[in-house]
Amino acid sequence: MNIFQRLSGVVLAALRPNLAPNYPSQIAWTVLRVVAGVVMVHNGLDKLSNIESFAEAYVKVIGLPFPIFFSYLAGYTELLAAPLLVLGLFTRPAALGLFSTMLVAIYHHVKVAGFSIPYLELSSLYAACFLFFLVNGGGLLSADSLIAGWLNAVLPTKDAEPNAAPKVAASNVAANQ
Repeated sequence: MNIFQRLSGVVLAALRPNLAPNYPSQIAWTVLRVVAGVVMVHNGLDKLSNIESFAEAYVKVIGLPFPIFFSYLAGYTELLAAPLLVLGLFTRPAALGLFSTMLVAIYHHVKVAGFSIPYLELSSLYAACFLFFLVNGGGLLSADSLIAGWLNAVLPTKDAEPNAAPKVAASNVAANQ
């Protein structure tokens, strides 16, 4: 094998996306989920610690009605959804709530400071993380995955007959070969 073939193999390996549900990718997925959830908790606590100030400085500025209500909604969404994200429990609904609060934060930053990267970067990174989990779920190492696996084992499928399970498994094996 010449140097060009080796180099092209390395480049291809670096560029090829990892689509297989392997453990290293699932561990990275879990680390991202846990870190994004843990660091988001303080945002909810900060909002709730001085709700009137937050409502005046952030919610009222962007023109939302009922600023105190929406401030509580944002604070409790972040405070409750972030731990759910950490656990991977109801990941998609939790990520939807967190993603929504980040979209409002991005709108606030654009309205106040324009398209200024220093103001937009943190809420944009959070939004991207939460969008990832909204689309993909919690991953294999999540409470959602455990619950789904348990439900698949316990609940019968609607078309299943007592002897249908081995046939389905055999057809899946044949299709994957």
